[in-house]
Amino acid sequence: MKYYITDVFAIGKYSGNQLATFIVDKDIDTETMQKIAQEVNYSETTFITSGLQKNRGYDVRIFTPKAEIDFAGHPTLGTAFIIRKFLEIKKKRKIKLNLKVGQIPVEIKNEMYWMSQVQPKFSEPMDSEYIASMLNLSVSDLENDFPIQGVTTGLPFTIVPLKNKAALVKCRLNMDIYADFIENTWAKGILVFCRGGYSALQDLSTRVFVPWLGITEDPATGSASGCLAAWLLKNKFYGTPFITINTGQGYEINRPSEINIQASIEKGNYNLDVGGEVELIAQGDWAV
Repeated sequence: MKYYITDVFAIGKYSGNQLATFIVDKDIDTETMQKIAQEVNYSETTFITSGLQKNRGYDVRIFTPKAEIDFAGHPTLGTAFIIRKFLEIKKKRKIKLNLKVGQIPVEIKNEMYWMSQVQPKFSEPMDSEYIASMLNLSVSDLENDFPIQGVTTGLPFTIVPLKNKAALVKCRLNMDIYADFIENTWAKGILVFCRGGYSALQDLSTRVFVPWLGITEDPATGSASGCLAAWLLKNKFYGTPFITINTGQGYEINRPSEINIQASIEKGNYNLDVGGEVELIAQGDWAV
């Protein structure tokens, strides 16, 4: 099979979140796809399993090293980049991916790739002492004016607001508490964030942990960024019904990334757009 490696939400080559994308032209089963994803061992690996369908979308499957998932952000953008570059003849400005969560459109604006996410769902606020202990923080490290809350736009995350960069940097998952946490909540991924970016152009700094899917810390997470956008609007973090911000992620693991968010809420309806740059790194043939 033909395969491609891209860096998504990149700040130039060899930054952002790595993605392997395969164009499936062989009869391979789910078990083989999972083994390939484990072999590649990136946060996610995608498989384009069809050409253009009647609904004008391409069928795509997404795997982490441990499991297939319904939706993820950087795989959506990176796969759309590969489809446009290598499968689309007319190089359209909008690519539609048929994922397990539904059809997700990706739009290209000034060579930046943007995806629209589905309507969010929210959990009730979570216990701050319990979450602080799980992150090896004290309650005083948390931004207590806002709730800790589970959010999903296809892949669920617990959103944890922190007071400052010092708290963000010292986050470390207590895996014993985390094991209990994932047994008792549906929002098993963790996104922590604070005000202020890693660069002057960034508004927020984030870190994302998804050990239950085999991802200790993720360099850039588009799905979690959509959840964060919904959380920011629901909790009036900026005091407006619309936001246009940049977030930095991955700096603690030497994969600096930048994620763009444009979002709004009107009469309870959320518009959640997440975008970033994609860099082609390599391509080749995979022996099956």
